[in-house]
Amino acid sequence: MRKKVLALLLVGILLLLAACGTSTPKDNDGQKGDNGGKDSDKVYTLKLSTSQTEQSLIAQSYMKLADRIDEATDGRLKIEVFASSQLGNDEDVIEQAIQGDAVAVNTDAARMGTYVKDMGILMMGYFADDYDEILKVTESDVFAEWEKELAEKHGIKVLAFNFYDGPRHFMTNKEINSPEDLKGLRIRTIGAEVTTESIAAMGATPIAMAWGEVYNGIQSKAIDGAEAQNTSTLPSRLYETTKYQTKTGHFQLLQGLITGVKWFEELPEDLQEILVKTAREVGAETAKDVIKASDEAEKEMEQKGLIVNKPDLQPFKTAVEAAYDKLGYTELRNKIYEQIGKTN
Repeated sequence: MRKKVLALLLVGILLLLAACGTSTPKDNDGQKGDNGGKDSDKVYTLKLSTSQTEQSLIAQSYMKLADRIDEATDGRLKIEVFASSQLGNDEDVIEQAIQGDAVAVNTDAARMGTYVKDMGILMMGYFADDYDEILKVTESDVFAEWEKELAEKHGIKVLAFNFYDGPRHFMTNKEINSPEDLKGLRIRTIGAEVTTESIAAMGATPIAMAWGEVYNGIQSKAIDGAEAQNTSTLPSRLYETTKYQTKTGHFQLLQGLITGVKWFEELPEDLQEILVKTAREVGAETAKDVIKASDEAEKEMEQKGLIVNKPDLQPFKTAVEAAYDKLGYTELRNKIYEQIGKTN
């Protein structure tokens, strides 16, 4: 009898051990599984904001990103694109992201410079001559330090900073051949210190104005012109209110996609990797599209009567040096140039 009881106990123990040995953690019951303890069936949604219109190349590139992400994640991560500042102005959306909301925003280095001052140098006059040159900066050690500071001190996660909207030029009714010709002209520009000081150093009076008001502003003579990239001046029809485009290329409009650290860290690790990788792939593709579109836009505006002027750039580059000294960016510029192998 005792042998029979011991045998039954032994069988029970073996069955219990077998059951424990074959059990596997399940993601959806809170145990840690392949995706780091996150719910593998959960769908995450990210609202992506841009101030540009749905027709802009930047907005279209984000729609492409949304499709790619949906496919790459089997629908586990959804991106909804909101153009024309539908979610609010960029500054407000950035603050929402910092607080942990599921939002991302298209931004530029001038705005990021309000959080990490040194980053603003990317939007200084003639800091870079083209996209390839400024892209090297985003791959440098100093840029990695900026990203780290944005994340650790301000709660901002950079998903990609290789989107591009082209070089910016002057649109005026006066022919511009030198900085002297800009004196006294009220020129609309981005309302950030790095851009306003650069424009002022080149001779013009910088005016902060919403982009949607620029056409009427020039028409009513509230301003004398604007500086912008071709991918914006063509759809905004500024060639109707200005006679000349002066190809100074003083700013290289590098743009980035950022979200909040809080929200990003809630994503499973595999979705984090896919989001960053895909955003940077689409950013690189968009840059190529923008460069081509910028040239095509220039030709189209010429056909519509715009006179494209190509002045000697050296006097403009010399003039803008004063802005680097005033804002304390000269030493930083030299440090960055050394890292990317560029000479002044």
